[in-house]
Amino acid sequence: MDYGIMKTSGRWFVAFGVFLILCGLAGFLSNPSGAKTALISGGTFGALSAAWGLLMLRGFAWAWMAALGCTGFLAAVFTWRAAAGWMAYSAGEPKLFAASLISLMLAGSLVSIGVLVKNR
Repeated sequence: MDYGIMKTSGRWFVAFGVFLILCGLAGFLSNPSGAKTALISGGTFGALSAAWGLLMLRGFAWAWMAALGCTGFLAAVFTWRAAAGWMAYSAGEPKLFAASLISLMLAGSLVSIGVLVKNR
C-alpha cells in the first residue's frame, strides 16, 4: 500500500477518533445519570480509531484492515442504535439529542469507510 495513501487515511482516522471521543463526551454531558455508556463507548472506539490512524501513519498496512473492520462494526451498531433512538423519539420519548448524535456518528462512520475504500 502506498505510504501517501496511508498518511491520508491515517490522518482521517486520528481525527475520526477525536470526533468519536467528543461525541461520547457530548452524549454523557447531555444526560450524566443515564448516558455513561456514551462516554465509555465513544472513548473506547474513539481511542481505537485514533490508534488505527496512528498505526497507518507509521506505515502499518494491517491497520487499514483493522480500521475497516472496526468502523464497519461501528456503522452496524450505530444503525441499530439510531433506528431505536428515532423510534423512541417518534413514540414521544425525549430522545431527540441522542438520536441525532448517534445518527451523526453513523454518518461519520460511513464517510470513514468511504475514505478507507477510496484510499486502498
